Amino acid sequence: MFSHSETIRVRYGETDQMGYVYYGNYALYYEVGRVELIRKLGVSYNDLENQGIALPVVAMEIKYLKPAKYDDLITVNASILEIPTSKITFHYECTNQDGILLNTGKVTLVFTDITTRKPIRCPQKFELLLRSQFNE
Repeated sequence: MFSHSETIRVRYGETDQMGYVYYGNYALYYEVGRVELIRKLGVSYNDLENQGIALPVVAMEIKYLKPAKYDDLITVNASILEIPTSKITFHYECTNQDGILLNTGKVTLVFTDITTRKPIRCPQKFELLLRSQFNE
């Protein structure tokens, strides 16, 4: 397993009429966690795109447990539990500043050739970097 935690403060504009974080914003929070997890690995989305690789989302699941509110600090814990093939799945847990679990989720993306838009295998360099983290 390889994981990273990122803390985000809820902005007023991210809340709904009830004062809770609008449910769709968790997709953005998950993206922040995912991008920073990849960066921690030593790769950026920009690096992948410069190699002609895109990572479109093909599936997303969220289980909502508790609401978050304006000005809460949300910690997004993103993890990769298995070595990717042509797909990579990120697992998430969001907690608030009191350590209360707000939601869990997972997002699956596919490594895709930017030009042909067809799925490809995980880049070897990315896989090797990830394997090195799994072996630690």
